[in-house]
Amino acid sequence: MSLLCETPRPSRRAVLMTGGALFAWAYLPRFARAADNRDPRLIVIVLRGALDGLSAVGPVGDPDYAGLHGDIALSLTGPHAALPLDGFFAVNPAMPVFARLFKARQAAVVHAAATGYRERSHFDGQDVLESGYAGPGHVATGWLNRALESLPAGDRVATLGGLAVGPSTPLVIRGAAPVLGWAPQSLPPPAGDLAARVLDLYQHRDPVLAVALQKGLDADRMALDDQMVAKAIKPKGGLDSAAGMRQAAQGAAKLIAADDGPRVAALAFDGWDTHVNEGGATGRLATLLGGLDGAFEEFEKGLGERWKDTAIVAITEFGRTARINGTVGTDHGTGTVVLLAGGAIKGDRVIADWPGLKPAQLREQRDLAPTSDVRAVLKGLLADQFGLSAAVLGDKVFPESAAVKPMTNLVV
Repeated sequence: MSLLCETPRPSRRAVLMTGGALFAWAYLPRFARAADNRDPRLIVIVLRGALDGLSAVGPVGDPDYAGLHGDIALSLTGPHAALPLDGFFAVNPAMPVFARLFKARQAAVVHAAATGYRERSHFDGQDVLESGYAGPGHVATGWLNRALESLPAGDRVATLGGLAVGPSTPLVIRGAAPVLGWAPQSLPPPAGDLAARVLDLYQHRDPVLAVALQKGLDADRMALDDQMVAKAIKPKGGLDSAAGMRQAAQGAAKLIAADDGPRVAALAFDGWDTHVNEGGATGRLATLLGGLDGAFEEFEKGLGERWKDTAIVAITEFGRTARINGTVGTDHGTGTVVLLAGGAIKGDRVIADWPGLKPAQLREQRDLAPTSDVRAVLKGLLADQFGLSAAVLGDKVFPESAAVKPMTNLVV
C-alpha cells in the first residue's frame, strides 16, 4: 500500500521524453579535459515527498526541539545518538558518510530553507521546485535544463548536455538542451546476441535510431558494473529504496566521470512522505536517509579524481511540521534542509538564520519558518560552478526571481 497522500500519474509525454533524450545525445562530439584541469560537475538530487529536515539535521541545541518532535527527535545521547555537526546541529545517525564529508569540509547544510511556494500540495510543490518558476503549472522545462541553455554557444558543459537518471526524465532537467536518459535496468540484460541483432536491424532500416540505440547500450555498459552485466544481476530496488538509491548513484557516477560524459545530472528519489511511523534515528526515514548517504558515498567513489570538482545538492519540495502527529509522523510543512556535498563544496558549515521553535516563531504555529530561499542556494551553485550571471539566473533560469540573490561562497 502506498503511503503517499497524493498519487502521481506520470504523463505519456514525460515518459517519452526520457527515451527521446537519447537522440540528442547521439550527436554530441567528444572533448578533452579543460586546460586548467578544473572540470566542474553539478548533481541535483530531488527528494520527492517532502523531507523532514528536523529529523535529518536536528537542532539539538534548541530547547524547544525535543518537546515538539517527540519520539522522533534526534539526541546526542542514547543507543542511536545523532552525529554532531557543530554545537547546535546534529545529523541523523543514518548518515555517517555525510558527517565524515562535513568534517572533511566537503559537505554543508542550509537549514530553515524553502522555495517561494507556501501551500501543501506535493505535486504543485514539486512543480515549483523543479521548474524554477514562482508558482505551479509550469511543467514544460526545468531550471537545470534552462541553465544549460543559458551557457555560451560552444560551451563544453552545455554541448555535453545533461544526464537524467530514472524511469522518466525529472522535470528539473527537461527542456531543449540535450539530455541522456539512463535508469538501472528493471529487467536483466538481453540474453545472447539479441541486442546486437536488434542493432543490426535498425542499422539497415533506421540509421538514426540505430545511433541512439548504440549510445544507449554504450551508456548502460558504462553505468553498470561489468559483473552485473556478465551475471545478469537484477537491480537492487527502486528509487524509493536505500539499495536503489545507491545503485542509481553508482551508475550515474560512471557516466558523469567520463571525459566525454555529461557535466550536470538530475536524480529523483521517491518515498519521503512520512505521515505515519516516520521514525527518527531509526525506522523508515532513517532507512531512506541511509540510502541518500549511500548515494553520496557512491558518487564520491565513482567520480574519482573528478570528485574535487563536483557539487551535489539534495532538495525537496517543502518540509514537515515541527510537531509530530498522532501517528508518530509529521504532516506537510514549510522549512526544511538543503544538503550539499562534494569536493567542490565549501563545507563544515550549517548555514542558517535560525528562526527558533517557540509557538510564536513557527510559521502558522506549526512549521519551521523559512529564512533561506532554495533558489538562492541553487543560483549560488550555478554561478560558482558555471559562471552564470545573476541577471541570467534571475530572468531565464529562475524567471521573475531577481529579488532572490545568489548565495555566495558555496564552492571552494
